[in-house]
Amino acid sequence: MNILAIESSCDETSAAVLANGHVLSNVIATQLIHEQYGGVVPELASRAHQQHILPVVDRALTDANVPKNELSAVAFTRGPGLLGSLLVGASFAKALALGLRIPLIEVNHMQAHVLAHFIEAPKPSFPFLCLTVSGGHTQIVRVDGPLDMTVIGQTQDDAVGEAFDKSAKLLSLPYPGGPLIDKYAKEGNPLAFRFPMGDMPNLDFSFSGIKTAIMYFLRDNIRVNPDFVAERLPDICASIQHTLVQMLLTKLKRAARETGIREIAIAGGVSANNGLRTALMQTGAEQGWNVFIPRFEYCTDNAAMIAMAAQFKYEHGEFTAQDVSPLPRMSF
Repeated sequence: MNILAIESSCDETSAAVLANGHVLSNVIATQLIHEQYGGVVPELASRAHQQHILPVVDRALTDANVPKNELSAVAFTRGPGLLGSLLVGASFAKALALGLRIPLIEVNHMQAHVLAHFIEAPKPSFPFLCLTVSGGHTQIVRVDGPLDMTVIGQTQDDAVGEAFDKSAKLLSLPYPGGPLIDKYAKEGNPLAFRFPMGDMPNLDFSFSGIKTAIMYFLRDNIRVNPDFVAERLPDICASIQHTLVQMLLTKLKRAARETGIREIAIAGGVSANNGLRTALMQTGAEQGWNVFIPRFEYCTDNAAMIAMAAQFKYEHGEFTAQDVSPLPRMSF
């Protein structure tokens, strides 16, 4: 079973080939044009996908040494994501599947992040909890099977990835700012400054308040010392990161306690954050959890995770008709 998968939900064009559960190739083309605008520009993203998709798919098939006539199915990200970007991947996948007369498989991008844990060993056992954190989503997901997932907690405003990027912008760091906060945080004191940890009922999150608190914190300190940010950047970044990570882990510990589940995983772009990965391992040791963290290349948007999700759907005969259209706000 050879599955070609395409991921084009935001600003990464990716294609991968999966053969009987093994990743043969995983090619990613990153769009650098957005850096000069301080964020992803949807129209520019969709145009870049159009430019990248043919060479990326060709490279994925070549690296995998799988000719297109040996493909068993074509998978693609249906949503959530940017409409223009999703249209490029969906249209290409539909045309290729139709031309080859093979099944078409739609994949939910967020579910694929969770199932990235089954690309390589060690793999979590069912049921497990997955903290899915990215630029657009922050969710705690109960996973009872590869096609049986329930969101038991999620952000009610900003995602944690947005909180990282917006904080970086307030510090005048270039886009994408989240990885830069992680970089400078390694050199700083995480307890140098205190920021309020917003709370929500049950297992939900809120990150809009900390963004505002950081804005006023910087304004007040810069008034006193115009060089405050330059002089204390590592400490500021470490304190911001520490606060955001503790907000995530507080809810995750509560979810584990309430469900009794001790198999704990993280997924999504923010799961590449070193501070979060380290803190989760420490918390797991304290709580007696079995912790699962994917490799960096499977944390950010990539087609290998789309292919992995597609394999489970293929095995259950869940195929998609040609009249399918993207869902930018696709629910779980």
